[in-house]
Parts: sequence; structure tokens; C-alpha cells
Amino acid sequence: MDSLVTLPSLFLSSFLAATLLPGGSELVLYALLAREPALLWPAIGLATLGNTLGGMSSFLLGWLMPRRPPPGRAVARMRRFGPSALLLSWVPVVGDALCVAAGWLRVNPIAAALFLALGKGLRYWVVAQAALA
Repeated sequence: MDSLVTLPSLFLSSFLAATLLPGGSELVLYALLAREPALLWPAIGLATLGNTLGGMSSFLLGWLMPRRPPPGRAVARMRRFGPSALLLSWVPVVGDALCVAAGWLRVNPIAAALFLALGKGLRYWVVAQAALA
């Protein structure tokens, strides 16, 4: 598996993990940093970028949805907390719904991207610290 763990594969797995597809980008980051600790910041940066772009693709899907009110807790949370709810976009299942709800509610895309990146970046930093421990 080590030969398959590269920065481009980390970016791709991070992007796909943030869409409605299942994925395990944390494992890819962990394996990469266990083998190449000097790649700490490029790896965290690429994983965060890929995962943020993947989350924004779910945001776009929500933006393109018909304006009929979708049921669910994610919309209620987005209405209550605004873009800051996207700090939890890394949480499995819930995070995808939050990204779609943010798009559907027409949250400012720049604010959405910033909160997505912050939450996802912090998660990857924690994973990186575990890999380097």
C-alpha cells in the first residue's frame, strides 16, 4: 500500500471522502506521514484543499436543488448556526448533509468555504499529530 500513498492520491481520496461517496482519507494521510514525515504541511494542505473542494461540490448540489423545503436536522442547524455549523462538516454522514443544506440555504460561498477548510484542516492536523507520535 505504501507505493500507492502519494500526495496526488491523498488529494484525490480527500476530495472523494468529502462527497456523498464513502472514503477514508485519514488513513491515507496517516500512511503517507508515517512513511514521509517531512511532508507534514504539504500533506495537511492538500488533504484540506481536496476535502474542502469535495465539500463545496456537495454545497453546489444543494445550491442547485429545487427551492422546495427539504426536511431534516441539517437545514435546521444551518439556519440556527449559519456557516459556522460547517466546522462540523468533517463528521461522517452529518457533514455531507450540512454542506448540502448550506448550499440549499444559499449560505455565502466564501464563508462556507472558509468554515469548511477550518474544520477539515483541524481534523487533518489531529490525524497528522497521531501519525507523527
